[in-house]
Amino acid sequence: MSIYVVGTAHTKFGKLDGKSIYDLINEAGKSAFEDSPVEPKDIGGIWLANFNAPVLNSQNHLAPLVIDVSPDLRFKPATSVENACASGMTAIRQAINALNAGEIDVALVVGVEKMTSLDTKGVTYALAQAAHWESEGSKGMTFPGLFAEFAKGYMKKYNISLERLREAFAKVASKNHRNALHNPLAHLPKDISYEQILNLPEEKNPIIADPLRVYDCSLITDGAAAVILTNKKEIAKKYGPLVEIASIKHVSDYLRIDQKKNYTLEGAKIAIQSAFKEANVTLDDLDFAEVHDCFTIAEILIYEAMGLAKDGEGYKVIDEGTVLPEGKLPVNLSGGLKAKGHPVGATGVSMAVLATNQLIGKPIGQGVKNAKIGLTFNLGGSAATNIAAIFKRVN
Repeated sequence: MSIYVVGTAHTKFGKLDGKSIYDLINEAGKSAFEDSPVEPKDIGGIWLANFNAPVLNSQNHLAPLVIDVSPDLRFKPATSVENACASGMTAIRQAINALNAGEIDVALVVGVEKMTSLDTKGVTYALAQAAHWESEGSKGMTFPGLFAEFAKGYMKKYNISLERLREAFAKVASKNHRNALHNPLAHLPKDISYEQILNLPEEKNPIIADPLRVYDCSLITDGAAAVILTNKKEIAKKYGPLVEIASIKHVSDYLRIDQKKNYTLEGAKIAIQSAFKEANVTLDDLDFAEVHDCFTIAEILIYEAMGLAKDGEGYKVIDEGTVLPEGKLPVNLSGGLKAKGHPVGATGVSMAVLATNQLIGKPIGQGVKNAKIGLTFNLGGSAATNIAAIFKRVN
């Protein structure tokens, strides 16, 4: 059964003072209906993606809050979805399952996170709960620390020098900050070269978890996004250009990083390659990708998972220009998590919104001429959750 996107919404990402988590849910939900031929009364099910509002906002049981978007949503089934940084794409997958089962015809998915309610220490504590608390979080391990372990293991396994890898990190960061200059909804657009990043003084680019520095890390961000999905082609035709989610694959791996023996993202590779197979596409068919660059090392490892490079050679991809806006496969034209921002529960839904708008010729930020196929990849924890999706424009 084909699943079509028939409405999208995306708030500004950033430090949104004066906007509560309730405001963000309402803004995204209302905007999605304004963009859609579907009305609230047509919705068969609601999914709300969020990672940690109980700690960040002292609010649990978020899904029924979506009903405030419209009284016509009252008495619809609403489900909260938590799956760390991959909560958004997990919620979309659950909605698709209900659509494919024929249980409903139209679904609303909202992703949201209000992170700046706490200071950096508080947010770090909240995020650490997506790691293995007993062996990692409670011992002071943070997510920069966990991805620093990936970086250190990667350097050692493939005999890559720190200087060489830091140059690649800086090129990824520079690309994404510059891409964000074209995205009016991005958190931190910035015209900065990789040479400037490398030459920043310690106080402006301090080490967060060696070898990762500030410019290697995604942002503490507020924001929300929403999509409306349907299994009815006649409804989708009213929206405009048909955009189909041709495949969505979910792969889980160990939660503890010390159980992962290989410093590549094995779960990501399986998810992405499985999505390619199910959608009957190859890497060469892609026109763009939005991927989970929570840290610069993650984007480099995702290049390998996509098949852009052999294991241990992902850092070369950025040198070759393949993933630049003018390259063969632009990656994170939005600015990615690095510069667009990473409101955790909203991130996967944001990727779906970005992919859809790219394919209908209304890109949020830089566009790809005549884009027909895009990949999104949403990661949770230290690559414990891996969800890849293929979006296609249907003729």
